[in-house]
Amino acid sequence: MGDSEGFDPIAFLKAAVEIPSHPDAGVAEMRAFLVETLEDHGVEGTFDEAGNMLATREPATANERRDGDLHYVLNTHIDTVSPHVPLEVGDGEIRGRGSCDAKGQVAALLAAFLEAETANRVTLAITPDEELLSTGAHALASRPDSPIQDADAVIVGEPTGLDVCTAAKGRFEGTVELSGTNAHAAEPQSGVNAVAALKQVLGALETFDDREDAPPTHPNLGAATLTPTVVEGGEATNQVPDRVRLTVDRRSVPPETADGFERALVTHLEAAVPADVGVDFAFTERPTPFLEAWATDAETSIVDALAAASGGEVRPFTAATEASYFAAHAPTVVFGPGVLADEDGAVAHSPREYVETAAVRAGAEAVKRVLESP
Repeated sequence: MGDSEGFDPIAFLKAAVEIPSHPDAGVAEMRAFLVETLEDHGVEGTFDEAGNMLATREPATANERRDGDLHYVLNTHIDTVSPHVPLEVGDGEIRGRGSCDAKGQVAALLAAFLEAETANRVTLAITPDEELLSTGAHALASRPDSPIQDADAVIVGEPTGLDVCTAAKGRFEGTVELSGTNAHAAEPQSGVNAVAALKQVLGALETFDDREDAPPTHPNLGAATLTPTVVEGGEATNQVPDRVRLTVDRRSVPPETADGFERALVTHLEAAVPADVGVDFAFTERPTPFLEAWATDAETSIVDALAAASGGEVRPFTAATEASYFAAHAPTVVFGPGVLADEDGAVAHSPREYVETAAVRAGAEAVKRVLESP
């Protein structure tokens, strides 16, 4: 067991927020600080090939896991979005990039990990690139020797206001390409205007979830959304354009999958545009699967235990998260101090990012109580 004497999650958080860990800076310095902190409290942190930091505490009562013992995995990430926002200490608040998303989560989970006197096995698994491609989380979910494979429950640290989140929408991104035929703009009828076909495509996107085989509105997550975000097309101001590309953002709900969405979208768009306009769709290239929608049964014991310990509501999370990868392997919840937005606007990923120190301590205590429960 580790020695938690002297660990202060707020002091850790202040130091962590001062360390830049956005894409340009990388996470090496932040990861080294985390490992050094663990070592100071008698716990060894190791790395896997995907850059995940892993640390494990075995049951206090035995050297080996016994029948009936549980394995909890505590997960969050140490990377942030750009740019770095320096530390500012306010009245009961820590401000700066990462204070809420997700170094406040690291501080809370680390405190619970170090302080819990538990008969259960606990693994701390910190991923390096949640804000980018989630290669670390994908490796955790797919490697045969990963701690996720035999986990009984996974707690993913994200800013939920100490509510227990049991589901989240997925996020897919891809590009619709319409193809036509170039022509002189003085004789537009002699070509096929791909840009003009955007009118039908935009209308079809609005009706996509009204089709008969569309996924039903989810009881917790609501309806899926499909949003056009970027348009590129045309090469000359006096030429009928033969290509236009439209990027779309899909926020899915169970049971929709990426493959099912792709097939349905192409069929729906082909039916909407003129026959002489070609329709193609391709997901944005990435080395890991998109974060798909997920849901954990609200009656699961980890949900009950964490809700009782925190006093928070049980609800869905409003953003895509790496919990998507873990939920297929073990009951998974998203939980932590801080909020994505408050009554004044955006908090996470914004210049005013902050987390309340009392919430960090309360989050740590709630997770600790779950780990210590029989």
